Amino acid sequence: MFRLTWRNLVARKVRLIMSTLAIVLGIGFLGGVLTFSHGLGATFDNIIEGSTSDAVVRTEGEVSFQASGAGTTRLVQPDVVDRLGELPEVAAADGSVDGVGAYLLGEDGKLVGGTGAPTLAFNYFDGVNVNGDPILILESGAWPESPGEINLDASSAERGGYAIGDQVTLLLPTGDLRQEFELVGTSNFNGGGTAGATIALLETSEAQEVFLDGEDAYTTVSLTAAEGVSQTELADAAKAVLPDGFTAVTGQKVIDESDEQIGQFIDVIGYFLIAFAVIAIVVGAFIIFNTFSILVSQRVRESALLRALGASRKQVTRSVLIEAFLMALLGSTLGLLLGLGLARGLAAIFRSQGLDIASDVLVLTPSTVIAAYVVGIAVTMVAAFVPARRAAKVPPVAALRDDLVVQEKALGRRRIVLGSLALLVGAALIGAGLVGAPGADAGWIGAGSVIWVITVAVMAPVLGHPVLLACRAVFGRLFGTAGKLAGENALRNPRRTGATASALMIGLAVVSAVGVLASSLSATNDELVDREFRSDFLVQSPSFQGFPTRIGDDMAEVDGVEVVSRMQGSVALVKDDQSFVMGVDEAFAEIYELDMRDGTQQMTGDQTILSESSAGDLDAEVGTSLPLAFPGGEEVELEVVGIFEDTPITNGVTLPIGVLEDAGLRRNDSMLSINVSEGADVEEVHDALDAVVEDTPIVTVQDKEGFADLIKQQVNQLLFMIYGLLALAVIIAVIGIVNTLGLSVIERTREVGLLRAVGLSRRRLRTMITLESIAIAVLGAVLGLVVGLLVGVALRESLKEDLTVLSLPLGSLVVFLVIAVVFGVLAAIVPAVRASRMKVLDAIATE
Repeated sequence: MFRLTWRNLVARKVRLIMSTLAIVLGIGFLGGVLTFSHGLGATFDNIIEGSTSDAVVRTEGEVSFQASGAGTTRLVQPDVVDRLGELPEVAAADGSVDGVGAYLLGEDGKLVGGTGAPTLAFNYFDGVNVNGDPILILESGAWPESPGEINLDASSAERGGYAIGDQVTLLLPTGDLRQEFELVGTSNFNGGGTAGATIALLETSEAQEVFLDGEDAYTTVSLTAAEGVSQTELADAAKAVLPDGFTAVTGQKVIDESDEQIGQFIDVIGYFLIAFAVIAIVVGAFIIFNTFSILVSQRVRESALLRALGASRKQVTRSVLIEAFLMALLGSTLGLLLGLGLARGLAAIFRSQGLDIASDVLVLTPSTVIAAYVVGIAVTMVAAFVPARRAAKVPPVAALRDDLVVQEKALGRRRIVLGSLALLVGAALIGAGLVGAPGADAGWIGAGSVIWVITVAVMAPVLGHPVLLACRAVFGRLFGTAGKLAGENALRNPRRTGATASALMIGLAVVSAVGVLASSLSATNDELVDREFRSDFLVQSPSFQGFPTRIGDDMAEVDGVEVVSRMQGSVALVKDDQSFVMGVDEAFAEIYELDMRDGTQQMTGDQTILSESSAGDLDAEVGTSLPLAFPGGEEVELEVVGIFEDTPITNGVTLPIGVLEDAGLRRNDSMLSINVSEGADVEEVHDALDAVVEDTPIVTVQDKEGFADLIKQQVNQLLFMIYGLLALAVIIAVIGIVNTLGLSVIERTREVGLLRAVGLSRRRLRTMITLESIAIAVLGAVLGLVVGLLVGVALRESLKEDLTVLSLPLGSLVVFLVIAVVFGVLAAIVPAVRASRMKVLDAIATE
């Protein structure tokens, strides 16, 4: 039986290729996602481990990889570094000046890295990491040894268009805003690459001049352990000589903190991509099932002859399953190779957005290979099992009949009843999520939505029957006999038509559900901007990082500017949990009037106001004393004087900006809100503000329309990425239509010959097959769009506190339907051409 199965595979090479294509694409996406996720994690792991020393001296309350937006003014004095270096447990103590607020400009004057990873600027020293290897690797040229010299990471030098000897421009937080340095070399972190961040190395005294106003001091100290000294012993010894406000932590603690911060980001991307991989595999499973159903139907006489010659049902079933196994093995192997290419493609996309992933870590790991083969083989075997059993049930005597075909049973009443009950169960789960059942509302709605999608896919032959009838009527009226035949062909085998359409239905259901959420998000943002945007202009960094206060000073001097309100963000430990807090100045209340639920918006001294959600999370109310700890070890007790409705204007914990200064944080601005004087020309003021930052691309000046457009651009960017990933599932579904039509043409070879013999022209034959493909595509699109619309509305309702406006993307839904029709036409090209080229007499003689 194995030899016969192998001969069947080899003898039908075209069928083999078409049948394995869905497996290749589904496993390719899964393998690509797993490879990319591993590469992303490995890139950060290598950088973190390769750039971390045995122990680090830093200010108390500081956490690795925190996005504070401002550095602390508490510094390590040189005598402390000397005392650390004299400890017997310390082999080397290197003072580090970690710069905050620097930006690299390219030769074209544009920001290198754009809105992606930040610029990390610090002084050069030849420290070693936890593995005993140099933290920095020189790629070319030399290290900076004198003021006025700079060393960049190799990727940033290339992106900025710089070569060794060129003058490099940095935007800096102190002194002259724009300063130039001579590029003397390029380097990288040990471990490979910078994940898109820009590394700028300066000579120590230069770094102190730029970032510490010339003070001879350091922000942190990197410690290298003496031989035989553990990280814990090293950190404990260092703590004994440190002044108040500083602590020493082990390199492993720094690595763990960094992994925790970065891990959240990596996990979100990983789950996001795997969700799309699952969708692609499910779509592929429908195609595989349909393919084997057709294959079994085409070889029914062969199965009957095997039974007549003495083969048992188990042997016939085993033969089909062995064929499925070999196809899954081939498809999974090719899918892994495709996945490796897809992973590199995803890396290129992320690289264009500023997240550089090292190429040498994008490899097929053993876990990825095992997962791909397990999923590919399991999905294919399960999908082939039902057709395999159907083949084994063919009676031996059937081999003697001339008109032998497998008549697939219509969808029975029992299955219709069970399907209807499943739809009701799905509706009940969605309803439970909408009325606030215990647990996450989205979880209830998600479970109900999955039941809906699967049930509609199974019941597509029944639910889609009216659509197919409508297609037959329209096609018959527009295209005559060819149109009627196409409609009849689609209706002839409803299971096959429904299974083929179901693959497309799943993809378009997700697309339309995402479309509802995206449209509602855009409408909510528009409504929010109209309601909350109270200032005439907003000034902020495209990368949402801090920028020098002198920009606000210069803008305050512009004619026509009446009020400039400054905001500065920072991390802090609020009740021992790391949170992001916002400092605001006195002018904040002149521009923004918060919707206060209790207390007052006015703050003085050590006071704070909280949003409703933050107050609930912190179990705080007006009069509560709230403990905060800032980087540098400064602790303050703030009195809650007001609670306001959640708003995007400010953070959940808002406090006077003076609290941040008193806590020892270096001043910068995260955002400026500007109002113009009464009677001033708003356009002229806008032009004047733009002129202030004309040579400073780290900030932009936006009016209400510009801010709304920025938000829409960000939403659309995410939406296009989601659509791009979902496109693969749709492509798999389209290939499924090609596969089904192609195999169907082979199955109906004699029928095609007879149609040609009674006068059907080649052109009308091609039209018939094309219309049949369009009918399948329209069926899948209609079912998918309806289900996706209902699911999207339900999900939006569960998120109504965040998505306050429901917006249906009717225009997009029409576009999706038109695209489905276009895909139907494209899918029919190869099968239609193949059918029209058949020789009439040979086709009629085919058994």
